[in-house]
Amino acid sequence: MSLNNQSKLGGRQPMSLLEDQLRISGFGEVALGYTEEQAIAEAKRCLQCKKPLCQQGCPVNIDIKDFIGLIAEGKFSEACEKIKEKNSLPAVCGRVCPQEEQCEIKCIVGIKGEAVAIGRLERFVADHVMSMEREKVDCAIQAGKKVAVVGSGPAGLACASELAKLCYDVTMYEAFHEPGGVLMYGIPQFRLPKEIVKEEVEFLRQIGVKIECNVIIGKTLTIDDLFAMGFEAVFLGTGAGLPYFLGIEGENLNGVYSANEFLTRVNLMRAYKFPEYRTPVHVGNRVAVVGAGNVAMDAARTAKRLGAEVHIIYRRSEEEMPARKEEIEHAKEEEIQFQTLSNPLRLIGDDKGYVTGIVCEKMELGEPDSSGRRRPQPIPNSEFTIDIDTLVVAVGQGPNPIVTQATPELQVNKWGNIIVDEQTGATSIPGVYAGGDVVTGAATVIKAMGAGKIAAVGIHDYLIAKE
Repeated sequence: MSLNNQSKLGGRQPMSLLEDQLRISGFGEVALGYTEEQAIAEAKRCLQCKKPLCQQGCPVNIDIKDFIGLIAEGKFSEACEKIKEKNSLPAVCGRVCPQEEQCEIKCIVGIKGEAVAIGRLERFVADHVMSMEREKVDCAIQAGKKVAVVGSGPAGLACASELAKLCYDVTMYEAFHEPGGVLMYGIPQFRLPKEIVKEEVEFLRQIGVKIECNVIIGKTLTIDDLFAMGFEAVFLGTGAGLPYFLGIEGENLNGVYSANEFLTRVNLMRAYKFPEYRTPVHVGNRVAVVGAGNVAMDAARTAKRLGAEVHIIYRRSEEEMPARKEEIEHAKEEEIQFQTLSNPLRLIGDDKGYVTGIVCEKMELGEPDSSGRRRPQPIPNSEFTIDIDTLVVAVGQGPNPIVTQATPELQVNKWGNIIVDEQTGATSIPGVYAGGDVVTGAATVIKAMGAGKIAAVGIHDYLIAKE
């Protein structure tokens, strides 16, 4: 290895963070992004491999080597254009994708040093271009064929974007009053500002995608209605909006939320601005969040910003936590208390029906189970109680069942996920495609986007074959 390459194996450029006290007193974005100088310096750490493995780790196959090379030359707008050839949501993905498990884990620089900060560079160029005056996008609808996209989360946005670039007449339907799906209602402002999502959605509007909000497909309209309205294909990207609960005594007490409801009230309905916005969220002085994934960290950090003392309860150890390490570290910095190796047994309430405590038992780790993680086992006579005002259950969610219940001919598996052809996204109904969490169960933003892109190609091939 040359001396020039050896110099690239050191640490990556650090990214500034909002001060701890400012974080917990408001919802400002925590990670502040790179400066131009930092971005160029970080981009120059890339080895520009002849066969870049990082690209293989990207579910939407971004030309990572090329866009980083453009950043190193100071060509930021060109770098963003290069990303948008494959990914229409770079500002979002640069913030919330688990790059450490995807592109960055395959980075050659990471073998002997820290991997190139691909996600931070993606975010930098997206923000840089967003801060400039938006250029007019020329993509007039020419094909005339109408396609309906149901759900405006990552899968729907990616599918709609790809179809619009192919000049289809795309209408995207969203059940809530704002488009963006889980990007808007599920991820807190301090991790993904709503303004970023709105800007990315605006890009889709500029390339011709029409967006209809407050329409529930399966209630307001059925899939048959869409075909009767002249749509020649339908994509279902309705996500995983059905929360799972613990199934323990007391779970029906007031003050018990699913993470979906808690984050939706705070994010999309602006409950954190009550009484300015008339959708309050009850948060007392002590909140417990059960679970240890990214959603659990989001719920815990949100409750902290609403003024509560917050405990995360998890039955395994920190080593087995499924959340990104970065999110766990941020939660610790914000004084979230971790009750690991603790398993909830039941909830305690007062005579008015409000939750007042959660009874747990201590656990220890045994042999690995089918997931490869060590199986937690209860320690006899180890019960203890945590006094709480609010409980947020963040132990996962399943597919939204509204469309599938209204469309019985749509084949689903035993968990309610829509069954599709993995190569095309085609469902059991001709002309109906699906992708994202409604097919796979809850996964990452970028994987949902990859599924949306696959389905867009499948729809394109289907419509060509119909001619």
